Amino acid sequence: MLSAGRTTLIALTALAPVSWGTTYAVTTEFLPPDRPLFTGLARALPAGLLLLALARVLPRGAWWGKAAVLGALNIGAFFPLLFLSAYRLPGGMAAVVGSVGPLFVVGLSALLLGQRPTTRAVLTGVVAAFGVSLVVLKAAGGLDALGALAALASAASMSAGTVLTKCWGRPEGVGPLALTGWQLTAGGLLLAPVALLVEGAPPALDGAAVGGYLYLALANTAVAYWLWFRGIGRLSATQVTFLGPLSPLTAAVVGWAALGETLTPVQLAGMALAFGATIVGQFAPGGRPVKGAATAVPFSSSSRNGRKDSMDLTVPGLRR
Repeated sequence: MLSAGRTTLIALTALAPVSWGTTYAVTTEFLPPDRPLFTGLARALPAGLLLLALARVLPRGAWWGKAAVLGALNIGAFFPLLFLSAYRLPGGMAAVVGSVGPLFVVGLSALLLGQRPTTRAVLTGVVAAFGVSLVVLKAAGGLDALGALAALASAASMSAGTVLTKCWGRPEGVGPLALTGWQLTAGGLLLAPVALLVEGAPPALDGAAVGGYLYLALANTAVAYWLWFRGIGRLSATQVTFLGPLSPLTAAVVGWAALGETLTPVQLAGMALAFGATIVGQFAPGGRPVKGAATAVPFSSSSRNGRKDSMDLTVPGLRR
């Protein structure tokens, strides 16, 4: 059984993929069309700079490189790959291919965190992907190879970023607010030249677009990614990634409630399967240690010196 504190932590972390599930509706209803890279840039860079201003902590030493790698994996590469797959694949195929993320995390956790994959975790990942496919997959056109590769690469990028975030931990005295700001800023800076070269100058924005971008930058990115990386610090990588299917499920619910889309019995069954897999995934926090594998670096820097400092604040003297 999960304790009340652990359940609350999981629920707060789950708000991140739930928020990401609203991205499609906000983008289609309020934002300029055909500007996915600019949208990714507008989400990442302002949010990252805001969190940097709040945290007032910059990387030091090797963490300049680590922050750049994590920012590239979780933001800079993930966003354009995700948008590319969504534009080139029919229906919800991008979400289906991307839903294999938990399986990537299970495999990468064995390589980087020394956790042997369990049968339960693998089966739960398969059920989650199958449930998502029932919710979002629609009959349409042939499968685009480039789109499918982009979807797989986006899932692999985010999965690698999740596991490396868990593996590398964080510097002494640095909380998840600063760590999130580093990654969003690095990812945004990586996206900026790509967006300019591919899409040109920023589009003209009306009031609705400004409101949409503010929502994406603040709630959908700054707050959501802070909750996500905070969850990675306190939960296992497997637990966190099994919350991912909540994103396409939320998108389906928002489409039904706000955009007038219908939900068929098959889709409802898929939602039940995917949601059930998400719940089961929280009771499979990790795998068995792999013999001879290196011990993973703890995420919380306080675990290396015996303190129980709060991961929510950058002041190392405060306790939970």
